[in-house]
Amino acid sequence: MKIAYFDCFAGAGGDMILGALTDAGVEAEYLKAELAKLHLSHFDLRLEKVLKKGICGTQAIVMADEEHHSHHHRHLSDIRDIIEKSDLKESVRRKSMEIFMRLAQAEAKVHGIGIEDVHFHEVGAMDAIIDVTGSVAGLDALGIEKIFCSPLHVGSGTVKCAHGILPVPAPATAELIKGIPVYSNGVRGELLTPTAAAILTTLCSEFGHIPAMTIERIGYGAGTSDPAIPNLLRLCIGESVEQVKDYETEQIAVIETNIDDMNPQFYDYLMQKIMTLGAMDIFLSPVQMKKNRPGTLITVLCPRNKVETISDFLMRESTTIGIRWRTENRIKAHRSIGTVQTPYGAIRIKTAHVRGEIINISPEYEDCKRAAIEHNVPIKDVADQARAKVRSEKNDR
Repeated sequence: MKIAYFDCFAGAGGDMILGALTDAGVEAEYLKAELAKLHLSHFDLRLEKVLKKGICGTQAIVMADEEHHSHHHRHLSDIRDIIEKSDLKESVRRKSMEIFMRLAQAEAKVHGIGIEDVHFHEVGAMDAIIDVTGSVAGLDALGIEKIFCSPLHVGSGTVKCAHGILPVPAPATAELIKGIPVYSNGVRGELLTPTAAAILTTLCSEFGHIPAMTIERIGYGAGTSDPAIPNLLRLCIGESVEQVKDYETEQIAVIETNIDDMNPQFYDYLMQKIMTLGAMDIFLSPVQMKKNRPGTLITVLCPRNKVETISDFLMRESTTIGIRWRTENRIKAHRSIGTVQTPYGAIRIKTAHVRGEIINISPEYEDCKRAAIEHNVPIKDVADQARAKVRSEKNDR
């Protein structure tokens, strides 16, 4: 499944969404051709490459004839008339109207009036119409099937708009983001606009961490202001890893550290203790370090919530003074754990299966070792008996 993830580390504006889409691969000429289907005049869309704190992105600038459009005070019915009479795809028209409907509902609640009485100021201006319809058309052009988004960075302080000086987030924006994870880390100014809030809360299915995906494209959409952080919206596009047929997927943490000055006998203790702390697996690899010193790479696989516990243990009980960690996607077969009765006693078994078919049988080593010693038989015979029992039980069902 083709998915998109909006990383709103500096908030979002409608122009930033449009810029991120073009930066990620939507052709400028295609976008302009789609916008021409609105049958609106006296405007142009300019796309420019800009740098924000050293990061390159695309800035979308709607150049409208203010004198011409200042005579077109638009209500929801006017917006609906423009979109429904356009030649845009039916799905693009429908989603665009859903976004404007959310905007109207938010504005109506803030001002205590009916939806059809809402007078779109910044929201209904020419640039907002372009931002909304262009963003929906751009996502459609990229073939995006599902959209995800990070928690929304809203900014802080106040913002000047048609109604005067308002708190950040602006009242309409605050209405739109109810029930959505948001935050502010003290950056001054309005980082999340009502237009962007309406687009993202209408189109995005989930808000949170980046989903399991294989990233194919990354685009950056630039805003006009220059706060303390790069004023960019990052868009990641790729394939959902969750669509790997018949297998389970998950995100795990990978912890690594290189050691070249520790007593090798300590590794046995470290490995056993780390497994008791909740690791999924741990393994050692020989590496050649600087000045040709032989060393050992410790790699630990664990749930993300165990990173701090395991890293703290390694820092305290090994000779490392630095640890790396990252998240990775993992594909795994469906698993089940049980016990089978063999001529040598009970043996615990882990089986892996796909579509009901067993693809691997793994007898528990410690059980096989105990049985082999007690019955004075080869450990491989114990393991073979356990595997055979699983297969016979499977055939009897």
